[in-house]
Amino acid sequence: MWFDRLLGRTPKPAKAATLRGFAEAPMAAFGDVEAGRTRFPGETARRSWSGGRAAPGSGDSPAPPFATTGPQGHRGRLRERLLDRGPDSLADYEVLEMLLFFAFKTGDTKPLAKALINRYGSFAAVLAAPQQELLETRGLGPHSVAALKLVQAAALRMARAEVFEKPVLNNWDRLMDYLAAAISREKIEQFRVLFLDSRNRLIADEAQARGTVNHTPVYPREVVKRALELHATALILVHNHPSGDPTPSRADIEMTQEVKAAATVLGIALHDHLILGNGRWTSFRRDGLL
Repeated sequence: MWFDRLLGRTPKPAKAATLRGFAEAPMAAFGDVEAGRTRFPGETARRSWSGGRAAPGSGDSPAPPFATTGPQGHRGRLRERLLDRGPDSLADYEVLEMLLFFAFKTGDTKPLAKALINRYGSFAAVLAAPQQELLETRGLGPHSVAALKLVQAAALRMARAEVFEKPVLNNWDRLMDYLAAAISREKIEQFRVLFLDSRNRLIADEAQARGTVNHTPVYPREVVKRALELHATALILVHNHPSGDPTPSRADIEMTQEVKAAATVLGIALHDHLILGNGRWTSFRRDGLL
């Protein structure tokens, strides 16, 4: 304070502000990101600041080209563009950048957003990335990962709501969009069953089993038992191939026939078995396998 300086005293350092609520530690704690690579405190910068001026109090260190890296103006401009021109005016990395605003109250989130998209390949793939993998990513924390997973859950619920509103067989494109978002980017096999009523409306979409990268154990008796519990009259089987190739294996074909036989005995129809890969899918009904 001015009174301490007047008397030649050394003022006590101010206590660091404690972040509360839905926020990570300040972005400065994580360093910055250049060309898809995250740099953290303790690592040597690969480039020098332009201008060659020494930063105040930094000895011989060159000064940064900007007086401040505060994001207030940039964040405001992004928000204005979103509200004035709509979400389509934002690039994918900008949408991700804005999502990270909710976790990082200060700092520049653009480098981290770009690095995440570089790593996973797309905005959608970042949202679908395994939770534990995201938590182990340098620069992210529980609040930022929670924000990403919350957006993913909201998108899936919106897509699922549209599927529930109409008969599934008359709403095939929306169904495939929903299933692609739900499981096509999973890194292990996941087996799901869509349970339908007598009007082919969706009663429930349930994950029955998770397996390895190329195998999921499926028990036809459990599938039919669950159908009876839900009073379902028809089924659609769904699973993904993490390899990206939706071609059915011999085991896939045999399992489908076993489920069909068990369901038929109880008057339950098996409409289809769908296998999703990376941007492609296979229908047993369409390909004459059912």
